[in-house]
Amino acid sequence: MSITRVDPAPQDLMFPQELISLEVSAQLPPDLQMRPLASTDYRRGHLDVLSVLSIVNDLGEVAWVNQFHAMRATPSAYFSIVILDKASDKIVGVGTVFIERKFLRGLGSVGHIEDIAVDKSQQGKKLGLHIIQTLTHISESSGCYKTILNCSDANIPFYQKCGYVKKENEMAKYAPERVNHAPKL
Repeated sequence: MSITRVDPAPQDLMFPQELISLEVSAQLPPDLQMRPLASTDYRRGHLDVLSVLSIVNDLGEVAWVNQFHAMRATPSAYFSIVILDKASDKIVGVGTVFIERKFLRGLGSVGHIEDIAVDKSQQGKKLGLHIIQTLTHISESSGCYKTILNCSDANIPFYQKCGYVKKENEMAKYAPERVNHAPKL
């Protein structure tokens, strides 16, 4: 028996669906849908997919929804997308691009791609490529003069296939471990 779900109302989405490339969406298998992150996606396994990428500290649905609303309250800054398996109503792929406004380059903007993850059961189906293409499209449509991302050396060939080139190096300094992982903002 197939479950038919209604997509969230437009006010529940992080940003308008129209910003997602129709060309890229059309390349997905018919059982999958790409759309902006919705305020109800905690229950669809958003954090489960992100756990493929890194450690996820699940602070509960209320905290997740509060973070969603805080990100959405900064218009034209955060663009998180999901790929949804229509039959199960579960998220199988995620990614985000955030737009940094600069004083350089005539008050230009840079797109930063982050948190690309595909559920292990869906890997090898070019979903990561489609996520990168979509986020790059959003970045470029937003007027960014460049789109950047960080990755491990092992993932360089994948991102090169997506049209990215290795440039410079990443440096990181992690803050000391805190007992409470809730954001301070």
